[in-house]
Amino acid sequence: MKQVKTLLAAAAIAVLGSSAYAADTIKIGEINHYKRLAAFAEPYKKGVELALSEINESGGVLGKDLEFIFRDDQGKPGEAVKIAEELMTRDGAVMLTGTILSNVGLAISSFAAEKGYIYLAAEPLADALVWTSGNPYTFRLRTSTWVQAAMLAEEAAKTDAIRYATIAPNYAYGTAAVEAFKVNLKKLKPEVEFVTEQWPALFKIDAGSEVQAIESAKPDAIYNVTFGPDLAKFVREGTTRGVFEGRKVYGLLTGEPEYLEPLKDEAPEGWFVTGYPWYGFTSGPEKEFVDAYIAAFPDETPKIGSLVGYMTAKSIATLITDAGSTETDALLAAFKDLKVDTPMGEITYRALDHQSTMGAYVGTTALENGKGVMVDWSYKDPAAYMPSDDEVKAMRPAD
Repeated sequence: MKQVKTLLAAAAIAVLGSSAYAADTIKIGEINHYKRLAAFAEPYKKGVELALSEINESGGVLGKDLEFIFRDDQGKPGEAVKIAEELMTRDGAVMLTGTILSNVGLAISSFAAEKGYIYLAAEPLADALVWTSGNPYTFRLRTSTWVQAAMLAEEAAKTDAIRYATIAPNYAYGTAAVEAFKVNLKKLKPEVEFVTEQWPALFKIDAGSEVQAIESAKPDAIYNVTFGPDLAKFVREGTTRGVFEGRKVYGLLTGEPEYLEPLKDEAPEGWFVTGYPWYGFTSGPEKEFVDAYIAAFPDETPKIGSLVGYMTAKSIATLITDAGSTETDALLAAFKDLKVDTPMGEITYRALDHQSTMGAYVGTTALENGKGVMVDWSYKDPAAYMPSDDEVKAMRPAD
């Protein structure tokens, strides 16, 4: 009996010790597709970890270490919602963040609004997240689909191309990306027409059939929204069949190292794309981040996911510091026009729609030393590409 009491006492001490330790950290629930989209999610996680090391070595937040609890949702909306509930009620997270796929982000956003949990969507690009399906509890870091598509449309309007083909994965991000490009391009050049639209299932592309359909439509230019393994198959099949020859191609996300580097010497040349030319930075906060990342992870170079992860953690640390609390009401108040210093300069989370003012890099793809890179690139501020405030208000549900 004495031994049993001793064991119970030890267990109680262990529980109290664990609780005491938990009280010394501020926990953030991070949900992502670590297995399904490892090419983006793993660099993203390393970016978060780099930011956390800097934050905590500088004294943490409100006198406590900032801690991310990383969970894998397998890219499934239902699983993500289940994990979100566990993170908030069981694991003691004060808010949620993460996700890449827009359908997963939209599911967590809806759940967060229902439960009153704050959710910072790090990567999901679908415009509905902060506009037509926006809610008081959801905020987004990454440059929206609309803005990136508008940047490509601006370049496309400068050419004499009239007939366009599009190809995009058939889910929220893909459909939004095509619609945004069409609307923005027609505003700039009303005479354009879209002669074919291809909608392969995400990561299940039949590239031969898609390329054949595009070639049959005889477009002047192509707008590509595929990424990851779908992009690789599309590029390979399109190059083999000559569908890109003599045609302008515009690629959303195509210049991101996660998707461009795996193509190696098969990377397309001459496409106008959005991406992340980390190898071109020579000074300033952009270069400082690249150097810090390579020093922390010497076996790899930064990806756009690395940058997004880093900026996510920095945003959350700034949010909690400005709020002076981890209570939801205080965090919501602090999130309105929150300003955050980042490797891309200062960004603001707009009170209007909870969208950050993170911009995007655009440039042209080329081959250098047997691998794809962006050349003639520039950074574009999103302000000129956003819908007007009145248009945003009309799209966004009343809080």
